[in-house]
Amino acid sequence: MTPQLAAGVGLWRRAEGGVEVLLVERTKHRDLSLPKGKLDPGEALPECAVRELEEETGYRATLQAPLGTSEYRLPTGQDKVVYYWMAQLRAEAPVRAFAPNDEIRALHWLPLDEAVERSTYAHDAVLLRRLAERIATGEADTFAIVALRHAKAADPYVWEGDDASRPLTSRGERQARQVAPSIAAFGVERILVSTAVRCRQTVEPLSRLVDVPPKPVRSLAQDTYLGRGDRLLRRVESAVRRRRPTVLCSHLPVVPAVVDAVASATASPDTPALHRGSMLHTADFTVLHVGGPDGRIVAVETHGAPH
Repeated sequence: MTPQLAAGVGLWRRAEGGVEVLLVERTKHRDLSLPKGKLDPGEALPECAVRELEEETGYRATLQAPLGTSEYRLPTGQDKVVYYWMAQLRAEAPVRAFAPNDEIRALHWLPLDEAVERSTYAHDAVLLRRLAERIATGEADTFAIVALRHAKAADPYVWEGDDASRPLTSRGERQARQVAPSIAAFGVERILVSTAVRCRQTVEPLSRLVDVPPKPVRSLAQDTYLGRGDRLLRRVESAVRRRRPTVLCSHLPVVPAVVDAVASATASPDTPALHRGSMLHTADFTVLHVGGPDGRIVAVETHGAPH
């Protein structure tokens, strides 16, 4: 039986007495847990996490590094896997005011130690201890740089124009729409894109969603990136220096160069996770979470369009 997938958020804030984290009290079960919910059809995990947080609590947040997963068996016998992210609340005002409802009875902002003790479920307590450890070590303060491969494009063997003019297929257009909300969940502030048509079309839904105009960059283009690696590195270094969440949309041969540039700009060691994050299918994207006490890559995750 295929596991049921869900996503949630460890939402935290700095208060006068220290760090607090948000737990929800469910109406039916009267338990205390982290906000979470199952995927809607056609939804990817990061999109689900921010949607469920807003629906349950009224708060909207930018996802930080992955916090971990919890796995358990439902009464039906089906396994359930819940993916969690950290997110710091930077604006105190919620998107909408909370009112008790059939699903959530109350919201509880609790000091981290108290949240661990009062959590109904052991797996939530494990995640909260991990959150507390990251805050204590300075690894909670991160921002995202996203390497995105363009969505499905017209077949190069039958396309009559030059390679850079190949457009997205209908499937590619659908993929671009599907991944946009999940990429937006990481707080995109800048979009750099290859000059190729298929790449520019891939970021159009994301650009509209976050209201950020894409900037065409020749160092991300498949036919010119080899001679412009130094320019690509400088752009990445600028994003790192300014701590500016940035998306770089390019092609299969160029994505490893993008990931390498982020590793170089942050003096991060070469790891298997970075290699895996370089090997993307169409419309896949890898999120490189940069920050921590040494300003390096602290987490890597890869997502794609739902099937």
